[in-house]
Amino acid sequence: MIKTHTSEVLIIGAGGAGLAAAYEAAKAGSQVTVLEKNPEPGGSTSWSVGSVTASGTPHQRDAGIEDSADAHFEDLALHAGNLVSRDNLKLRRILADNSSEMLQWLIDLGVVFVGPQEEPPHRVARMHNVVPNSKSFAYHLTRHCKSSGVDIRTNTNTTDLIIEKNRVVGVHATDADGQRWRYLANRAVVLASGDYSGSEELKRRFASESVVPVEPVNRTATGDGHRMAISVGASVINGDIVRGPIMRFVPPSSKNLILRLPPETTIARCIAWSMKHLPQRLLRPFLMSFLTTALGPSPDLLREGGLLINKAGKRFTDELNAPAKDVALQPEKIAWIMMDESTAAKFERWPYFVSTAPGVAYAYMKDYKRNRPDIFHRANSLNELAEKMGVPPSALQATVKDYNNSTERGMRPTVGEGPYYALGPVKSYVVFTDGGLRVNENLEVLDQTDLPIPGLFAAGSVGQGGLLLEGHGHHLGWAFVSGRIAGKNAALNAHA
Repeated sequence: MIKTHTSEVLIIGAGGAGLAAAYEAAKAGSQVTVLEKNPEPGGSTSWSVGSVTASGTPHQRDAGIEDSADAHFEDLALHAGNLVSRDNLKLRRILADNSSEMLQWLIDLGVVFVGPQEEPPHRVARMHNVVPNSKSFAYHLTRHCKSSGVDIRTNTNTTDLIIEKNRVVGVHATDADGQRWRYLANRAVVLASGDYSGSEELKRRFASESVVPVEPVNRTATGDGHRMAISVGASVINGDIVRGPIMRFVPPSSKNLILRLPPETTIARCIAWSMKHLPQRLLRPFLMSFLTTALGPSPDLLREGGLLINKAGKRFTDELNAPAKDVALQPEKIAWIMMDESTAAKFERWPYFVSTAPGVAYAYMKDYKRNRPDIFHRANSLNELAEKMGVPPSALQATVKDYNNSTERGMRPTVGEGPYYALGPVKSYVVFTDGGLRVNENLEVLDQTDLPIPGLFAAGSVGQGGLLLEGHGHHLGWAFVSGRIAGKNAALNAHA
């Protein structure tokens, strides 16, 4: 038996875009239902670093920075680089024009930011970082959505769109108990289901075979909205643009201090005040718990002599030629960055660092030793290091010998005397895919003739529409800007 549930606006996905759409649709007077396949709201937004790039903000004014939407629009072209001709200028204009109001909207909801931080080629500092962590977005948006009467249903997997008289009127879905549902929408359906970084099928179809085996940061970002919309005549643009593969250290088995902090506004404001007024030496332990967890290794580790070693104890790639793609092909898809004392010693002070968050701080070898003993390995001999890494000692010995005798090292140094170090495991990830459904300025999904598919909107990654979002903080910015617009327009939508 299939159960039926009817509301006015139905939103697929409870990440940043979906929650923003739900809140705005509810504020516009609509009865709203949100379907989320995960156990809790957040989506890829809660997996992010938490940067939102915006212009004309209160943080900029407090810092004496003059900025404008026009300047932001122009600088987005510089971030796009060689891809700029493929950008959707109408959507870029929407992002730039709405970023100031969007950030203030988040602040009014209780989200707290520090900054702004510089990120060239932006002409001024525009990057605002959330505190204490990126879960703050879903925490505050969920709270306000529920107080506005939004019905959020988790553990609900959407399978396909329902079409009646050439109009999208709902979806079929299955809940955690296997119960099948027809969720109907009297006004509109909003797709806010994220990207397809976790779908081998869609990565193969739109991107390339090389990223198919690369794991996503968010395993549940499987392109459900893309797939459903394509089946009713929608199309994807810029599907080949993929952020990845990039290397990151495997996460610790337990949450660090920052991720354990509740994202309540009072706590976040205390953290923001501390980051603005306390000396770096007092803040450093707090910052390091973030920098040594969520981020990847600096390419300088490899340029200065680090070797990538796989589970078999072998070097498997040219470390200076996009090695991340090869990490994903190794046993268990893992590798270690192995180095001698001379190389490791460089990464104890500027300008060499192990990881960094732009405008926040830098983490060095000593920070990883203190904060990530699970991935920091030191030994007096190669055999001892191999045992700590869990690789065959004889293979590691042979690997180092072959590397030192190789003429293909270029300008990189040989591996010298111990003690020896290894950081890892590292894995390669696809952080996000930029292919989105074609949409118009109202965030209506378009068919193959560029006409709106009645009753269907999209926001966030699935509604990216060819917009290029290079640089930090633009994906989250677009999630909230597009979600708000899609939610408002969906609430105003009516059957023809």
